[in-house]
Amino acid sequence: MIRTVKLAAALVALAASTALAQTPAPAPGAVQNGATVSLEYTLKNDGGEVLDTNKGGNPLVFVHGRQQIIPGLERELVGMRPGEEKQVVVKPEDAYGESVPGAQQEVPKDAIPKEGLKVGTTLTARSGSGETRPVVVKEIKENTVVLDFNHPLAGKTLYFDVKVLGVQ
Repeated sequence: MIRTVKLAAALVALAASTALAQTPAPAPGAVQNGATVSLEYTLKNDGGEVLDTNKGGNPLVFVHGRQQIIPGLERELVGMRPGEEKQVVVKPEDAYGESVPGAQQEVPKDAIPKEGLKVGTTLTARSGSGETRPVVVKEIKENTVVLDFNHPLAGKTLYFDVKVLGVQ
């Protein structure tokens, strides 16, 4: 009985190592964990409207695998080489998450800069520890302003056109 258990354990270990050996690793020079990646991108919404782009400007430079960009985009870049282009669709759960209805706060109107007193305006809020995050003016009342603390892209599917410019 002991031999059977040891043999079964050895077979499981052998099967696992064989499965891992069959998973190809990204080739040298390709995007992989720890690589510094230079990226050109255009971000669009469901309607095809350009939300952000760095085309014609400085590339986005990040270290792959360090969670410096949204997870869904990072995952789709693995294995790409300099010069390669790709269209990537990122669902909310792999980007900025779903919109949370209760993530709102009412603040005194005089705490908001006059140029920010317009529904839809994106402002930058600073926490007590100095951390910043975008907030959106959702509603303006007589003496207060309702701010939405969801990321402006929360709940949205994102469409990226990307081009890897360099991998080091």
